[in-house]
Amino acid sequence: MSLIQSAELNGLEPWAYQKDALTRLPTQPASRIAELLPHRWAQSA
Repeated sequence: MSLIQSAELNGLEPWAYQKDALTRLPTQPASRIAELLPHRWAQSA
């Protein structure tokens, strides 16, 4: 399943999710990478 479809299934706006997740990815600690999955993602303030 694509990240876009996963985001939609979790009630997220797909492009906002993808932009935020990809922006945060380079600085996200490996131990906390699961926080960027659509079902656990919370848009940063």
